[in-house]
Amino acid sequence: MENIIVTVILVAILGGAIAYLIKAKKNGQKCIGCPGGCKTCHCKDGKKDA
Repeated sequence: MENIIVTVILVAILGGAIAYLIKAKKNGQKCIGCPGGCKTCHCKDGKKDA
């Protein structure tokens, strides 16, 4: 029974994250990982810091 509960929780978390990513991309947000929408981050230059 515990396995089912854990599986349901993981599916809900992953589903929420995927829904958030899809919604953000449909709204035209270029850089989902940046809090400022990539206005002041390294992504604007096309360079990624490792």
